[in-house]
Parts: sequence; structure tokens; C-alpha cells
Amino acid sequence: MQTIPIRVLASSLLALGLSACGGTISFSDTSSLAIVGTPPKPPEPPKEEPPPPPKPKRVEVTADKIVIREKIQFDLNKATIKPESDELLGEIVEVFKENPHIKKVSIEGHTDNQGSDSYNQKLSDQRAKSVLDYLVGKGIDAKRLTSKGFGESKPIGSNDTEEGKEQNRRVEFIITEQEEVTKTYEVDPETGKKKEVKSDDDDKKDDKKKDKKEKKES
Repeated sequence: MQTIPIRVLASSLLALGLSACGGTISFSDTSSLAIVGTPPKPPEPPKEEPPPPPKPKRVEVTADKIVIREKIQFDLNKATIKPESDELLGEIVEVFKENPHIKKVSIEGHTDNQGSDSYNQKLSDQRAKSVLDYLVGKGIDAKRLTSKGFGESKPIGSNDTEEGKEQNRRVEFIITEQEEVTKTYEVDPETGKKKEVKSDDDDKKDDKKKDKKEKKES
């Protein structure tokens, strides 16, 4: 007796049924088909990247100085300004132009203690003069500027370390004359907010007011 596999038998029966119905299957149910379940969420819009924080200013005006956050670079043992300092000096020029109330600035050069006192004095003098000449060449009135070298006489760091020596080799811009300014502000590079900057004279005035108030109360 021959055995027919179930799968073959089922296929044959299905084909026979379709033939009996004329080869066409129709559905009489016209009701709507319901979809069960929660549809997927639409994709979220791409997040906007926050704007980058403002770059810290390299040049700022305080009550009594034009502060530079980077150093003016010179050739070794020379008063020649390196090209990489052109951009920084350009910002210093703009500060002079934007602050006409600053009438006079002393450009002061300083060195570390390497070399003789006389050599360092001369080198710091020449470097301060080079900066003055650069600013005048960019349109700053020479009457607003003076230059002077102090050699190694005014260190701000220890000359016993390389880091301290690096700090001592510098050029500073000291405001020696300006029109009266009621308040001076600087911008916090992290928050972008302005904050008032007080000079040493302002601090002294505040101390005097505090002393007077304490005397009255006592």
C-alpha cells in the first residue's frame, strides 16, 4: 500500500477546493479592520547645538591698566617682535581706538634675572620702545604713549623657577592719565556677564566710608 505524505495531500485538497469554487475567492465581510496596539512615536526633531561660549578676551581695560592675557613675543635676546604677536597687538590697537578717554599709557618692559642688571635694563627698555613704535605705526597717537624698561627690578614670580622667570618676562600697559570714568567693567569670559572693576583708589574710598560709618555708630 502506498503512503501519501500529509503535506502533499493537503495541497491536493486545497487545489481541488479552489477548482470547485471556480478558482476565485471573495470575502463578503466589509467591516473595517481594527489595529490593536500603540503606534510608534514620530521621530524627535534634531536638537539644536548650543552656541559656543564666547572666547575669553585677550585684552581688557580695567580701572588703571590695559591687561593682556597673552604675552607679546620677542626674538631671543632681542627687541624684535615676533609675527605671531601681530594679532594680539592688533587687539591692543583696537582697545586704544575704542577708549579715547584713555589719554596716556606707560608701556613698561620687564625681564627675569638672567644676565647683568645693565643688560636686562637695556633689553627691557628696547622692547617697550618696540611696542610703542608698533602702536604708533598702526595709527595710535604717540602723545598717548610713553615707554620705559625696568629690567629685573619688578618681578611678579620667583626667578628660582622657569615658570617664575616666564612670568617676569613681560610687557605691561599702565594707564597714567584718563578722563574721569564713573565705573569700569570687565566681561566674565565664562558667563558673559559684566562686573564692575574697582581701582585701588576706589577701594581706599570705600575703606574711608566704612571707617566714618563705624565711628558714627560707635
